[in-house]
Amino acid sequence: MKTLLKGGTVVGASGSRRADVLIENEIIAKIGEDLRDVDARVVDCAGMLLLPGFIDAHTHFDLDVCNTTTADDFESGSRSALLGGTTTVIDFACPNKGETLQYGLDLWHKKAAGRTFCDYSFHMTIDDWNEEIIAEIPAMFRQGISSFKMYLTYPAMMIGDKNVFLALQELKKHGGIAGVHCENADVIDALIAQAKEQGKMAPGSHPRTRPAPLEAEAVDRLLKMAEVADVPVVVVHLSSAAGYDEVLQARARGQKVFVETCPQYLLLDDSRYDQADYLESAKFVCAPPLRKAQDQEVLWKALADGGIQTVCTDHCSFTLQQKMAGQDDFTKIPGGLPGVETRGILLYTYGVAKGRISKEKMAEVLSENPAKLYGLYPRKGILAEGSDADIVVYDPAGQHKLTHEALSANVDYSPFEGFDIAGSVRQVWLRGTLAAQEGRLLQEAGGIFLPRGKCRL
Repeated sequence: MKTLLKGGTVVGASGSRRADVLIENEIIAKIGEDLRDVDARVVDCAGMLLLPGFIDAHTHFDLDVCNTTTADDFESGSRSALLGGTTTVIDFACPNKGETLQYGLDLWHKKAAGRTFCDYSFHMTIDDWNEEIIAEIPAMFRQGISSFKMYLTYPAMMIGDKNVFLALQELKKHGGIAGVHCENADVIDALIAQAKEQGKMAPGSHPRTRPAPLEAEAVDRLLKMAEVADVPVVVVHLSSAAGYDEVLQARARGQKVFVETCPQYLLLDDSRYDQADYLESAKFVCAPPLRKAQDQEVLWKALADGGIQTVCTDHCSFTLQQKMAGQDDFTKIPGGLPGVETRGILLYTYGVAKGRISKEKMAEVLSENPAKLYGLYPRKGILAEGSDADIVVYDPAGQHKLTHEALSANVDYSPFEGFDIAGSVRQVWLRGTLAAQEGRLLQEAGGIFLPRGKCRL
């Protein structure tokens, strides 16, 4: 079956143009003006933007954390992603300390296979480092896992600076890349202990015990290690101007540093933590925490000028009942926010429609850059002949308010409740099949696992 999308504006990182798109056998067969094919069904896209399917390279579905499990598994999380225009997610396979990488990968395959509505892949978390783990690294690449995650905070996930450095050296041998969560764990622990001694147990203590300088210090430490190892790295979910300044200094030294941020750091600030109602504050607990309004402006500018390469969500969802676990101790609040469904509409509304970024930049940071960074390009991330026909048909007309009731994630709130939204996701095409239209799913879970190659960004 052929499909011809007529009259839309094809958007890519390198530019936009009015053009038709012919889809055949799951791929884009042709892009051009006034295309005709008597065998194709025609879809009128006049007035619409045709964007490459969004790639969310930072999600946490079906993850055990904080003595609970995320509210969204691969079924509900990927359904929510697809409805928001995300046609590919890259989640994290997370073996525990003492478990093999292969065990973690096999477990995540079992969690996702046959239950995922969009296409998917995995990063591999490294939270242990020994000869057995080192011996497994080549097998990860053979199975299409070319990116890895490490933590400079969270004792259950940390491997220490020495082993982070050794892991960076090892990944370099294979052409792999690591994304790193940057916060100073020891000083955070000291601040937490002081807050508890003072009886400051409310959610407001969360951002105060994880201040921006501790993100900046960890970013600097990572980048100094990467400099010595002579390897590019990804700073994930960057939240602060102070952290970004460390990135700029490393780039001035000649380093290649990729940066990811998230909608919450572009649009929400730390005043959310000091509300009188516990849940109204607790539901915003995430790490790194929300920062100041001035941090948002720095991140937006960095996004516009190319200093930040990707916008992902760090979707790690918990219900309000789950967030109640920390009502007497802020350190027990499960950290994370939902957002996999709202990333595209928020970036269009508060980026493109408000003139902060162009629609081409939106396509770059939501689609093309993550595809290049994580070894999916040009199959994904671009509207081009021969690429997968993953297409978001975005209607820029109209305005509505965002409500959690209209979303499909398995949570009972949205951090962006009541935000004004410009336009809407009209259709989502996944490998040439109309998978969602105007907020309704049109097919069963048909996502496939994507083995990935090396970084091309």
